[in-house]
Amino acid sequence: MTRTPARGRTALAAATLAVATTLACLTAAQPATAAESTLGAAAAQSGRYFGTALAGGRLGDSTYTTIANREFSMVTAENEMKQDATEPNQNQFSYASGDQILNWATSRGKRVRGHTLAWHGQQPTWMQNMSGSALRSAMINHVTQVATHYKGKVYAWDVVNEAYADGGSGGRRDSNLQRTGNDWIEVAFKTARAADP
Repeated sequence: MTRTPARGRTALAAATLAVATTLACLTAAQPATAAESTLGAAAAQSGRYFGTALAGGRLGDSTYTTIANREFSMVTAENEMKQDATEPNQNQFSYASGDQILNWATSRGKRVRGHTLAWHGQQPTWMQNMSGSALRSAMINHVTQVATHYKGKVYAWDVVNEAYADGGSGGRRDSNLQRTGNDWIEVAFKTARAADP
């Protein structure tokens, strides 16, 4: 008998609970006669979508892709559209991994949500070492370039991710982006809209 490590059991239990909770909510919201065979179809009955994050490195796993294709109507790239993946070196953009997720999803009729254009996490090293107006200009350029590349191909963007501090303080997170000025969030959204309305 193979033993699953405690961390794996905990992750499996959390995932099982999340799916069970989602199923319970979807079931409770639907009339008994409107049962659907997939989570995506059940969500669609009430005008919602049911999505998942996909990792490009797992697209060769048939079990992974079979479940993703069958159950979900929306896909978000797990890491492939984040700053460190799309602009590993300043002004050198790389879209191959994000495009892989996009192409997999759209060829199967799924919508794609872009994630994420501006975030304090997963910044490339060159961006982590910037501040002030140089960082703000780099953020604007990044948002413009990435949103333009995916213009009309994704239905929505997570333009800014985790701008507020964890723990219920309600305040903004202290990050290098926040230190470029209180309007950095507004600037990111306006820039994204200009690049891909």
